[in-house]
This record gives sequence, structure tokens and C-alpha cells, in this order.
Amino acid sequence: MRTAPLLSALSLAAAATLTAAPAGAAAPQQEGRDCPQLSRELAWHGDNREQLQQAIDEAGSCSGGHRARPVAAFDWDNTITKNDVTDAVIAWSLRHDKILRPERWSDTSKWLTPAAEKALTEACGTEVPVGEPLPTSTDTDCADEIFEIRAEAKTMAGDEAFEGTWNHRRTVPEYAWVPQLFVGHTVAELRSYAAKSRAEALAAPVGAKQTVGTHEIPAYVRYYDQQRDLLKTLKKAGFDVYIVSAGSEPVTEVWSKGVGIDRKHTIAIRSVLKDGRITPYNYGCGDVGVTEGEYIPYIDGKRCAVNQEIFGVQGADAWKKQGEKHRIAIGGGDADTDVTFVGDATAAHLVLNRNKPEIMCRGYDDADGKWVVNPMFIEPLPQQQAPYPCATSAYANEDGTHGPVLRENGDVVPDQEDKAY
Repeated sequence: MRTAPLLSALSLAAAATLTAAPAGAAAPQQEGRDCPQLSRELAWHGDNREQLQQAIDEAGSCSGGHRARPVAAFDWDNTITKNDVTDAVIAWSLRHDKILRPERWSDTSKWLTPAAEKALTEACGTEVPVGEPLPTSTDTDCADEIFEIRAEAKTMAGDEAFEGTWNHRRTVPEYAWVPQLFVGHTVAELRSYAAKSRAEALAAPVGAKQTVGTHEIPAYVRYYDQQRDLLKTLKKAGFDVYIVSAGSEPVTEVWSKGVGIDRKHTIAIRSVLKDGRITPYNYGCGDVGVTEGEYIPYIDGKRCAVNQEIFGVQGADAWKKQGEKHRIAIGGGDADTDVTFVGDATAAHLVLNRNKPEIMCRGYDDADGKWVVNPMFIEPLPQQQAPYPCATSAYANEDGTHGPVLRENGDVVPDQEDKAY
């Protein structure tokens, strides 16, 4: 985890106020140059392996010349792994009584609704002293409310769990709430929970389920073999490879280590510490300082994170699309939270199909001929029958309303049929 100065309680309070050719056969090996190859033993959809190989050859060490070291960046959950490692650590923590009782549940999120505050208080009770573990392994009601709010942003009764104003292309309260649930723990403790949940999830058979409260969720996580091979090939081809996740940084770091990505190359929600313990605050990006979740690496926030943490772009400029020298060559993701930084890639935009509308609209529209859309490698989704509503409502505006997806020239992207499934 990258280190940063610890903030005092007073300052915390104040802080709150290159180009690939068209898809087709891979570029031929160039004599005398190292051209690492993606494995042909691993299945990809259509000509996706060839298109990615061409991007690697043209942007990486095989290209020759004296260009700066190329960068590749990928989302984590459901991009490098099948299933969500954040859900895995929350489930493990609830089953092992690792969530500490806050004085008020509204202390955990500035957007928590009175209905959610009431539901959590009634479900989890007030008998446990503040700062002590809640008995979520046996208290089904408490575990249910916490997991439902994390997963659906609603209470078990169906009431909205979050309200207020936030930039919908920079954060989402239920994602920001995850590290806030671990307030009072040390980073080392959270890493240990992530490591234990990782061991459990990797040992569970593919398709296995677990019960959290009354929620039935996947019990297993798997690293995709194709993605392991892609990351390894990129490194051999001279790329700097990063993970950019909207999860909690200590959790993502535990998992990224398993594919050879160190903490320096793992970017996620970085909580502010006080006396060595996690607080409800997280570090910002660009011209946004420490916040209570107003910024996380989410949609446009991932672009900011890439620009600032990888390319050193500072201030308000970190939110803007940069010139090619300050953009990743290859990006990959599976959801709308990834669409901006993946779209910024200069050589290839890899998308795993989870039927998320904006990123699928851009992937299938393929405006620059460099989008690579692939079904999930394990338990892929069936074809979505209705077209993606690209021309009307697939784009999330900053205020939470929805509108059409636009190309860079302002043209509306037409509705797209689902083709990679």
C-alpha cells in the first residue's frame, strides 16, 4: 500500500469540508526482437487473441525504437478474477464477526438514509459496546442488512439506503461504504481477512455457493487463466502492468500479488489512517482532496487515478483525457465503472461481457477498431436478447440521470446487439 501522511483529527475534519493495426492475424515475429506470445492453448473468443497479440507486438518491446515503456492497466473484480473479491472478504468478515459496531451507523457514510440507519440499528442492536465486534456469524438480521446495503444499496425492507448528492461518475456510496465498514481495523488486519477469504474462495469448487445471513452468493473465486497469461505476456513484452480497482486497496493488494502485481502497481480506494487504524475518509485525486467517499476509482475516477498515480498528472488536469504519451496502451475491464480508462487506451480496449450497458455499447460500436469484447472465461452469460439502449439511456450522467452514449465527435452510438456471449 502506498504510504501517505496520517491526518490528525482536526485536519481530517477540515479535509472533509501507440496505435494497433486493424484486427486480424497477429503481426509476424520480427527477426532479432523479443516478441512474447499469448498462449494458443487458452481459448479466446473469435480473433481476440490475435488482436491483442498485434497490440502487444506494436506497443511492446517487439516494436523496436526508443519509445517510453508502455503501460497496461486492468480492473480487478470479474476482469482478472471470476467473481468479486470484495464480496468474498465482506462475506468472510460477516461470518467471522469482524465488523466493529459504530457509535452511529450514519458515521459510516455521509449518504446513509434514516431508513438505513434505523434498519441497521434495529437489526444489529445496541448491546455490543461501540468498537467491539458485532456477532454477525449468528445474528442473521444484522448480517442481512449489512450485505443487502452493500450489494443493492437498499435495506432488507426495500428502502433506499443512500440519499443526497454525489457525482455519479466519480463515486457510488455502496462501493465507498466497503472500506468504511472496516473503520477501526488496521490495514494489516484487513489484509489478513482478505488473505483468509482468498484461501477459502480459491479452495471452493467452481459454482459453489455460500450463505451470508439469508443471502446466497458465490463461494468461489478463480483467477482467469487467460488473464494470467495476458499479464505475464505483457510483462515479458516490456509493459508496466497496473491494477485499478474500485475496491479497498488492502484487499486488492492481497489478490493482485497472486498474479505478480505488487502494491506499487495496485491502485484502489486508499483509506486515511488515524493512529494506524482505518477511518471513514479516503484519499482523493486531482484537485479533490481527502473525502468521505466523494472520490473513489470509479468511472471517471479511474481515469483520474491512472493519470495521477501512473503518469504523474496533477490537479484538475488529472480528470482529463491526456495525449497518447500519457495514456495506457492496453486497458481491460468488465463494467461501466471501467469504461473511461479502458476507452483511453491507445492500442486495445479489452471488455469482458457482463452485460453492462455503457461499456458494451462502446465495445460493440468499436469506433476506433480497437475494442476487444470477450465473454467471461468461466460461466459466461447467455446472449442478452434486447439490444443495449445506447441511443437513449446507457450513459450515466454526473447527476445520476441517464442519456445516450456519444462518440468523441458527438455522434450518438446506435443501439447494439449482443454478439460475444
